Amino acid sequence: MEHILHISDWFLYILFAINVVYLLVYSVASRCRKPSVPVEGKDYRRFAVLIAAYREDAVIMETVRACLAQNYPGDKYDVVVISDHMQSETNAALSALPVKLLQVDFEKSTNTKSLKAALRYLEKDAYDLALIIDADNIISSSYLSEVNNAFSVLGVQVVQTHRIAKNLNTDMAYLDAVSEEINNSIFRLGHANLGMSAALIGSGMAFEYPLFYDAMIKGVRFHYLPDTFVKDEKIQKVRNFYHQRRRWLSAQYYSLGEFVHHLLPAIRARKWDFCDKLYQQASFSRVLLLGFTFIISLAYSLCASSLAYKWWGIFFLLLLALVLAVPRHFWKWRLLKAFCLVPYSFLLMSFNLFRLREANKKFIHTRHGVG
Repeated sequence: MEHILHISDWFLYILFAINVVYLLVYSVASRCRKPSVPVEGKDYRRFAVLIAAYREDAVIMETVRACLAQNYPGDKYDVVVISDHMQSETNAALSALPVKLLQVDFEKSTNTKSLKAALRYLEKDAYDLALIIDADNIISSSYLSEVNNAFSVLGVQVVQTHRIAKNLNTDMAYLDAVSEEINNSIFRLGHANLGMSAALIGSGMAFEYPLFYDAMIKGVRFHYLPDTFVKDEKIQKVRNFYHQRRRWLSAQYYSLGEFVHHLLPAIRARKWDFCDKLYQQASFSRVLLLGFTFIISLAYSLCASSLAYKWWGIFFLLLLALVLAVPRHFWKWRLLKAFCLVPYSFLLMSFNLFRLREANKKFIHTRHGVG
C-alpha cells in the first residue's frame, strides 16, 4: 500500500511540475521583451470589423462609435454588427449609423454562428482583413492603423492585440484584470518572445480575410501586438465569474477532445505550435493549479511531512511564475484585497469541473454593462 502511495505521489508531482515549469519558462520569457521596430504600412488594407452582439443592448453603441472613430480612411473599412436577440430600439439606433447591420435570430446562439452568418452575408473578395471585436470592447482611434501596420511585415497572417481591462470598479473586476494580464504575459508575450505562436483570446484578433473565410488557420503563426490595446469589460460579480469560467472550461476541454487525435501527426510533422496549443487545452487553469498544489502541500505537511518538501517547492515556483507575469502597474494594495478572492474563485472553478456537460448544451451569456 505504501509503495502504491509513493508511486501515485510521484505521478501527480511530475504532472503538476510539468505545468508549473511550463508557466515559469514563459513567464520569465515575458520579462525579456525585445523592443519592437514600428513598420509603417504603405497600403491601406480593407477591414471587415465583425461584432457579434447577443443581447448586448447596454454596451453595443459605445463599441460601435469607437470603431467608427478611427483615424483610418472611412472607405477602407466596414463595421459589421451581427445583432442577435437585441431590442428593436437598439437595432433602429444602429441602422442610423454608417454600419452594416445583420439581424439574426438563432434558437441556440453562439458567436461562431453569428460570424458564419456575417461571412455568408459579405462578399469574400471585398476585404483584405477580418477583425473580430467583442460587443463590449473599446478600441482607440489608432487601432486599425496599428493592425494594418502589423500586416505589412512579411509572413504575418494572424495577429492578436493586447486585451486590457476597461473597468476596475470591483475587487472581482481587479482580480479578473490581473488574471488576464498573467495570461497575456505567459501565453502571448512570453510565447512571442521565444518565437512561438501567441494564443488567441477570442476578440481583438485579426486575420487575413481569405484565411478566416476558409477557416484554415492550422499551421499559421499567430503574432502578438503588446502595444495595441483593446479594452475589455471585466467580470464585476462572483456569479458572473462562475458562469463565464464554466463556459471557458467547457470550451477548453471540448477543443481538447476535438483535436487530440491530431497530436501524433503534428509531432511527426514537427508542428510544435499546434502541440503547444493542444497542451494548453489539456493543462490546469492557473487558479485550479494554484489551489490543488497548495492543498496537496498542506495535506502532506500534516500527514507525511517527508513528501511535502518537493510540493512546497513547486508551489513557490508557481507563485514566482505568476508574480513575474503581473504587470508592475497592478502592484498596489488593492491587489492584496483582490487576492483574497482567490480561494473563493478556486471553489467556484472546482464546482465548474462537475458541470461542464451542462455547459455544452446551451449558450452561457455573460451580461455586460459597467455599473
